[in-house]
Amino acid sequence: MLFLVAALLMLGAVVGTVAHAPLGFTAVAAVVVAVWLGIFAARERHGRRSGPSTN
Repeated sequence: MLFLVAALLMLGAVVGTVAHAPLGFTAVAAVVVAVWLGIFAARERHGRRSGPSTN
C-alpha cells in the first residue's frame, strides 16, 4: 500500500499538478494520505477479524 502511495506521488511529481506545489506541501500531503490509508487498512483488518457487527 505504501508502495502505491509512493508510486502515485512520483507520478504526480513528474506529470501532475504536484509538480507546481511546494515540496513541503507535497510531503505533508503524502504523509496525510499514507496515515489515512494505514488507519483504513487497520480498521478493515480489525473489522474482518471481529466478525459482523450486531448493532
